[in-house]
Amino acid sequence: MTHDAVGRNGPRWGAVADDFTGATDLAASWVARGLRTAVTLGVPTPAELPALADLDAVVVALKTRTAPPAEAVARSLAALGVLRRLGCARFYDKYCSTFDSTPRGNIGPVADALMAELDTDLAVVVPSFPANGRTVYRGHLFVGDRLLSESSMRHHPLTPMTDSDLVRVLTPQTVNRVVPVPLPTVRQGPAALAGALRAAAAGGRCYAVVDAVDDDDLAVIAAATADHPLVTGGSGLALGLPAAGPPATAAMPVVPGRRAVLAGSASAATRGQIAAARGTLASRRLDVSALRADPAGEVAGIARWAADRWAAAPDEPVLVYAVGSLDDVETAPPPGQRPAAELVEEALAGCAVAFAAAGARQFLVAGGETSGSVVGALGVRRLELGPALAPGVSWAHGTAAGRSDGYNLALKSGNFGAPDIFTTCWKALS
Repeated sequence: MTHDAVGRNGPRWGAVADDFTGATDLAASWVARGLRTAVTLGVPTPAELPALADLDAVVVALKTRTAPPAEAVARSLAALGVLRRLGCARFYDKYCSTFDSTPRGNIGPVADALMAELDTDLAVVVPSFPANGRTVYRGHLFVGDRLLSESSMRHHPLTPMTDSDLVRVLTPQTVNRVVPVPLPTVRQGPAALAGALRAAAAGGRCYAVVDAVDDDDLAVIAAATADHPLVTGGSGLALGLPAAGPPATAAMPVVPGRRAVLAGSASAATRGQIAAARGTLASRRLDVSALRADPAGEVAGIARWAADRWAAAPDEPVLVYAVGSLDDVETAPPPGQRPAAELVEEALAGCAVAFAAAGARQFLVAGGETSGSVVGALGVRRLELGPALAPGVSWAHGTAAGRSDGYNLALKSGNFGAPDIFTTCWKALS
C-alpha cells in the first residue's frame, strides 16, 4: 500500500478494463466469488475514492480497446495510479476473452506499461472463459469448438481476429518476450505451474500465455499466481479465485421507468439476439445514410417513434440496433466521411439521452464501445452489480450526478448472452 493511500487497508484487487462491458463482466466474476465490488466508469476522482476504500475490489472501466495506443496507455496508467492510491494490493489488466486487438495493440502496449510501472518481470495471459466457450489450448484461442480465426471474430469491423495463436498475436504488440505454457504443466498443479512461470521469468521480463480449457485449470492458475502483483486476461481467471464467501450481490435498487435495448454490436451473437427479438419488440434500425445527412434529425425521429410506442404500450421495451446482418456492416466509409461505427455510437448515446428524458430508466446495451458511449452520455459514474443474466452479463444500478434515482443498466459484450436475452432480461427487474 502506498503511503498516501485513502483506505487503511484498501481493496484487495484493482482492475483496469479496456471497455465497459468487460468491466461489468469482471465485476460479476468477483461478486460471484464473494468480493464486494464496484465499477467506476472512468478514472475515479479524488472525491469518489473514500466511498471505494472499504470494498474488496474496484474495477475502473475505460474506453480504450480501440483508442490510439498512446492514449490507451496514458489512461490505463492514470487508472493504475488511482487504484494504487486507493490501496489496492493486486492488479488485473482486463481485456476481451476474444483477445480483441490489432498488430499495434492495445493489449500489448497497455500490459507493457502496467508491468513497468509495477516493476514486475512476469504476467500471465489468460483470456479463457470456459463458461462462455473461450478456451486456450497449445497457445491457440478457441471460441466454442472453432479456432478464433475461424469464428465470427474474423470479420469484426474494428478488431478482425485472423490468427488464433496468441503468442504470434501478442509478440508484435510488446517489447517483452511471449512464451507459451502448455496444458500438461497446468494439470500438474499450482506448484508445478508456479515453477514453470518462475523459470520463464528467469530469462527476462515476459508474458506467459497459459492454456486453460475448464474452470479447474483457472483455479490452478489463480493459485499459482497468488503472489503476482499483476495478472492479465478475460474475466474467467477471476472465477478461479477461492470463494471469499457467498455471492456479494447487494439488494439492487430497481428504478421504474421505460425500457430500451440499444445494440451497437455487429457480433454474430448480437445479430442473433436482434433477430430473435424483432418478432416481439418494436424495433428500429439506425439509417447510416440519414446519420451522415442529419444525425440530430435521425435521433429525434427515433425518439418520437419510441415515445409513440411507449404511449401505446408503456411497459414494453423498444429496440434500436445498428446491424441486423453482415450486409449492414460498412467495410469502408465514403471518401471524406466518418466511419459508420463512430456515427452509430454517437447516435445510440443520443437515443439514450432522449429516451431518459422521456422516462426510460432501464437499458440493456449491447457492445463494449456502445456501452461506453451510452453510460458516458447518461452521466453514470459508478455501478453496483445486481442479478446475473448470463455468464458475464448482469444488471446493475448506475448512479449519475443530478439524479436521485439513477438507472438500471445491463452492459452486454456483443458476444455474450442467450438468443432471447433482449426479451427475457426484464424479468429480473420485475
